[in-house]
Amino acid sequence: MEGVDAPLEWLSPAGVLQAWVAEKDGEIVGHAMLSRPQGEDVVEMWLKQSGDTADHVAVGARLFIAPEARGEGLGGRLMRTAFDYAGDHGLRVVLDVMTKDKAAIRLYERIGMQRIGTARHAYGEGQEIDAVCYVSPALEA
Repeated sequence: MEGVDAPLEWLSPAGVLQAWVAEKDGEIVGHAMLSRPQGEDVVEMWLKQSGDTADHVAVGARLFIAPEARGEGLGGRLMRTAFDYAGDHGLRVVLDVMTKDKAAIRLYERIGMQRIGTARHAYGEGQEIDAVCYVSPALEA
């Protein structure tokens, strides 16, 4: 992973709420994870805009699809699974995505995530890049 010094710790950080994998022909080809808020800019942005509290927020912390499995709808299915979990627990999902990740931006917008602003995404050793911030569709009453 780009800018990740300790990949195992990065894949299973403190605060994990739930995680899922996508499997194809017995091989894991995708991964998504939600975590509790831990001071992310996108969380603060959403709380200011919504007036809600952090105990109603989950952070979309991971989404990976293996290159050979892309284009099969797995990312959308994993994210909808995460939305279902969040909705069942009274949570909205927020996340940020680096502006260079055009395919991820298209995916998030296609599945109904709403742009709530932009932020600087810090990674690696002092590196930063612009990021687009999103919130999942509103919970149904």
